[in-house]
Amino acid sequence: MSTGSGADSAPAPISDDTTVSDAATAPPTGTKGTAAEPRGGMFRSLRVRNYRLFATGQVVSNTGTWMQRIAQDWLVVSITGSSAAVGITTALQFLPMLLFGLYGGVIADRVSKRKLLLVTQASMGLTGLVLAVLTLSGHVAVWHVYLMAFVLGLITVVDNPARQAFVVEMVGPDDLRNAVSLNSANFQSARLIGPAVAGALITSLGSGWAFLLNGLSFLAPLAGLLLMRTGELHKVDRAPRGKGQLREGVRYVAGHPELIWPIVLIGFIGTFGFNFPIWLTAFADKVFHGGAGMYAWFNGLMAAGSLAGALLAARRSTSRLRLLVGAALLFGVLEMAAALSPTAWVFGALLIVIGVVGLTINVTANSSVQMATDPLMRGRVMSLFMMVFMGGTPLGAPLVGWVTDAYGARAGFLAGGLVSALAAAGVGLALTRAGGLRVRIDLRRGHQHVRFVPRERDSEPDRLAAAA
Repeated sequence: MSTGSGADSAPAPISDDTTVSDAATAPPTGTKGTAAEPRGGMFRSLRVRNYRLFATGQVVSNTGTWMQRIAQDWLVVSITGSSAAVGITTALQFLPMLLFGLYGGVIADRVSKRKLLLVTQASMGLTGLVLAVLTLSGHVAVWHVYLMAFVLGLITVVDNPARQAFVVEMVGPDDLRNAVSLNSANFQSARLIGPAVAGALITSLGSGWAFLLNGLSFLAPLAGLLLMRTGELHKVDRAPRGKGQLREGVRYVAGHPELIWPIVLIGFIGTFGFNFPIWLTAFADKVFHGGAGMYAWFNGLMAAGSLAGALLAARRSTSRLRLLVGAALLFGVLEMAAALSPTAWVFGALLIVIGVVGLTINVTANSSVQMATDPLMRGRVMSLFMMVFMGGTPLGAPLVGWVTDAYGARAGFLAGGLVSALAAAGVGLALTRAGGLRVRIDLRRGHQHVRFVPRERDSEPDRLAAAA
């Protein structure tokens, strides 16, 4: 982990038996307190009052967000009857992240993240209220949904890196990995409730009520942010204003292989493997001939798996790159298997496992990147992380939507899984080569069957060898 204050500071070499996370035994520059052994317990971050307020507000707004996602996707399908239109909606929501994501990180590094979140969370609530008024008044058109999706994406450009980087200010570096996992568990818990409520509202009252409840749900995180004790936040130095800070962030990531390769892999997965709004609407509508209830059911099953994956991640103390690559490879294989499912029940069961593995990918990549990043660069690094993860959707979603419309839902899902598996294999190979590693296979009972060891010609493993 880099502990210097500038982009040119590089992590020191780490021994082969140490993970990147294990190397972060000293507190990052600019944080208060000293490093200590992490306190035990799956929910240890919730002992921090400020984080409890944050998590409580987020579970309410996340529930509303999932309600709006289900209502928005189903409204577009109802108006257009097209999977490609759902892909366009998704693409417009994430296009700003692709175009302006790095600028959001620069802003997050310069200003108070708590004050910035007060503005972004209030603005996100307003987008839900606007859609509610349009839908309940009977004047909604598909271009309204497109426009609100794009506006929400613009807000997310700043909100995402600020939220990601604010976590360490609430809990400190020792509990960062646990808090990241609990954030994911929080999000997936809401994903269990939101689609179920949305499905009931859509079938009984219409999509407009889901939009209304989402808009009102943002009152909870706003209250949580206002009630925080600012004196208990861990102090993190802000990056001074200056020219070239965006380029500085890109150079920093490019110069640290333990950052660039997880970001490359998460970019492929996010672009081609996480287009579930397209695939699940298509499978519910055209393959298994269900309705909004089946679509919500599919989302709920995946959320259950994701919640389990997040809680399992909260128990882990390290984030190894081999876990990230292995989970990504398994993720692609599971998607291909789901694409060939003969029944809705088999499809649903595979969605649970896909949820577990997909969440493992997200948490492992997120925590390993944050732990290996200099605090002064964290906003910019996380904006790049989110840019490739979410910003790739405008490129992948229309293409995946077109394949799904032209060749069927099964072909679209199969293609996404194939690309994800190939990306995992390619990045895994690149990591082993760049880290001076080779794979050692030992099939004897009681031995670790697959290990990454330094090549004999290498005198010392570098930090990638440690991360693997």
